[in-house]
Amino acid sequence: MMIDASYALGAVAVGIGATLLMDLWNLFLKRVFNIPSLDYCLLGRWLRHIPGGIFRHTSIAAAPKKSAECAVGWAAHYTIGVVFALGFVALTSGRSLLNPSFLPALFYGIATVVFPFFILQPALGFGIAASRTPKPTQARLKSLVTHTVFGIGLYACALGVSYFLRIRP
Repeated sequence: MMIDASYALGAVAVGIGATLLMDLWNLFLKRVFNIPSLDYCLLGRWLRHIPGGIFRHTSIAAAPKKSAECAVGWAAHYTIGVVFALGFVALTSGRSLLNPSFLPALFYGIATVVFPFFILQPALGFGIAASRTPKPTQARLKSLVTHTVFGIGLYACALGVSYFLRIRP
């Protein structure tokens, strides 16, 4: 499951692009339907607490603020998207960049929802699969759809990268 070095830059571009599409989707939900997204400053706050040995919070919103938490959160958000894309390209041995296929990218994007459900949300105090939020079903559905959009973004951005790989000398 190694990734060829020549595809690493393409996978980075796909990860950034897919994450950006996901963010545009969340912006659309916020502006049109007033459905908020995860505040990535809270992700940064959680990460900034880890060096102090705190991995899990009752409520990340109630945890003490940390310096640069917003910058750390946004950088982590895009880094996670890139890592997911690198994983996808590695799983497909680079084929996803040379000959993108919609369904594998879509299913992979959907599968990535296990990370917020079972790692991030519990660590932030939201419970497994947002079980401690005011509207858990809505939060779960939003996470699922958002990661579906990420999968669509993987495919769309891989199409763009595949174009550049084909014209490469």
